[in-house]
Amino acid sequence: MSTTTASWALSGFGDEIDADPVVQVAVLQSLGANHIEVRSAWGTNIIELSPEQLAALAAVFAERDMGVSAIASPIGKVDAGLPVEHEVERLGAAIAACHRLDSRYIRLFSFYRAEGTEPASIRDAVLTRLRALADLAEREGVILLHENEKDIYGDTPERVLDIIESVGSDALRVAWDSANFVQVGVRPFTEGYAMLRPHLEYLQVKDAVAATGAVVPAGEGDGQLLETLTALRDDGYAGFASLEPHLADVTSMGAFSGPVAFGRAARGFASLTNQLGISTR
Repeated sequence: MSTTTASWALSGFGDEIDADPVVQVAVLQSLGANHIEVRSAWGTNIIELSPEQLAALAAVFAERDMGVSAIASPIGKVDAGLPVEHEVERLGAAIAACHRLDSRYIRLFSFYRAEGTEPASIRDAVLTRLRALADLAEREGVILLHENEKDIYGDTPERVLDIIESVGSDALRVAWDSANFVQVGVRPFTEGYAMLRPHLEYLQVKDAVAATGAVVPAGEGDGQLLETLTALRDDGYAGFASLEPHLADVTSMGAFSGPVAFGRAARGFASLTNQLGISTR
């Protein structure tokens, strides 16, 4: 075991456990997490919660001393042809949730394109929209985390880098997802880590099998999690590690694992961090 000291804040997508945030928090805390990533509560997406629901959610977290690592918004999971204002307005709702839940991070994506078209065909539209979103984030004092979801513009390391460098905002950073890279034919650590590490702000934890695209617990697939976590440890990474197991039902807007499968994913990640001398809190 390495003697290198590293400590990361453990979090997880609560709605992969249960629709009830009380259950979400209970399971996450039983696994050693003191933070939660919020995508939905009571079956309602985070950007669609009313002010009263947000207040109730904030009370659940405050009563249980649970921090919020990020708002897992669906911003950018739409066609790039929609007006710029469409996602700017929705980001406003995500920012309101971010402030109400005392977080600083909002996950987003870099838009879909029409079937049969090439990524280059939407590049200008994507950059225009992400620049507008970053402008709003800068004004509101939040940080946008671009997730490399499959089939969006930024689904490969090269295009993620293009986005970050071209938008050029301190309010737009990288959320690293090894499984999503595997699902688009990328060897994450070998082909993407060095390129994106300077912009990597947040770690989403899941793995995938290259041959089938199936999502599996960390360390059981082809996502090069051991190499990636080792490098992050040695680079001095000290941010969040958010469990996103995707071990049961998966849709374009999210996924569900249930408490048992979520626990299995957490144990898979813990086996890697323990091996590497990384503590989680």
